[in-house]
This record gives sequence, C-alpha cells and structure tokens, in this order.
Amino acid sequence: MRLSAHEIAIERGGRRVLSGVSFESRAGQALLIVGPNGSGKSSLLRAVAGFLPLAAGSFALEGGAAQAAIGEQAHYLGHADALKSALTAGENLAFWADALGGDSRRAAWIAALDRLGLAHVADFPVRALSAGQKRRAALARLLVAPRPIWLLDEPTTALDAAAQRLFAAVMREHLAGGGLILAATHAPLDLDDAARLTLGDDATATGAAA
Repeated sequence: MRLSAHEIAIERGGRRVLSGVSFESRAGQALLIVGPNGSGKSSLLRAVAGFLPLAAGSFALEGGAAQAAIGEQAHYLGHADALKSALTAGENLAFWADALGGDSRRAAWIAALDRLGLAHVADFPVRALSAGQKRRAALARLLVAPRPIWLLDEPTTALDAAAQRLFAAVMREHLAGGGLILAATHAPLDLDDAARLTLGDDATATGAAA
C-alpha cells in the first residue's frame, strides 16, 4: 500500500493555508507532519480524510480497497476526543465500532482499552475520567475497527509518559502489520525511521517526506 499527495493546495475562509505539498508514505511507515501552529498540519490531515476540499492537487492510494475512498479506509483522530460524556468508555467504543464496521462485542472493546491501560474504567462514565483517560479511550477507537490508515492530530495530547509508551507500542504494531500513519505532532512519538514532512511559517511546504 502506498499513499501519495501531489502538489496539494488547500484554502479555508478564502485564504490559502497550504500550497505545493507533496509526499509519499508506504505500508509500514509513519509520516510525521511538523511545523508551527497555523502551518496547515490539521488541514492537511482533514483533507486526506476527505473532510476538506482541495484547491489544487490530488491524493492517490495504491494497494487499498479499489471501490473505497481514502477516507473510508482511514481512521481520523482530531483534537476533540469525540466521546459522549454520559456513556461509559466501553459504550463509546461499542458505538464507534458499530459506526465504523468494527467489533462492538464487550470482549473487543475491553481488549482495546486494556492495550492502553484503561480496562479498569471500562464501565465508568466518560465524564468521570481524567483528560488523559479520555484521550486514551479515544485512541482505543483505532483498535475496535481496524483500518489501514491512521490520521492522527496531536495524538499524545494529555498523555503522561507511561501512556505515551503504551500508545507508541500500539502504533509500532500497526506499522508492523502493514499499516500507515500520518501524524501531525509537536511532540516526539517514539517511532523509529519515521519520515517527516515540514510545513513552514508561510503555510507552504518547506520540505517533503523522505
């Protein structure tokens, strides 16, 4: 599988936030999208997911499901955790598993939460969880509905060092299984041999993925 972008341009509110961005990422590879605030990192991920239209350029996916759009083969995890506070952590994961065509059985979401050190709060309402626990519950969504492409926007926000190590292991396992990760991040993600795409102060690409 190979995901590529060619001369991408994105406009928001009548302003061009990205121009001339190209990259390529292959199965088993992470691409870290870095740059200052306002450089277009989140916009690029949202465009890959199909949430934002392109002003110019194109994305291409080789080796995926021929009849499915890129966004249908991807998990997008943004700044918001997308959890319903009145539901338990497990109920939230069951909801997302059903919505995304995954496994909504209790055993599946308990296993997903356990991978991130959260099995003990599976039946707690989300409103009772700390910010870090909510983030880990959101990250567990990646595991209850397997998809080959993960689009992660600052995924380690609110995670302590131990939780960051747990999630790094989850990401490495996904890559080892042939998955792709595109992650916008200010923090190191502990992924060896990750490629980098640097977006610059003028909101254009200043470097391409190696």
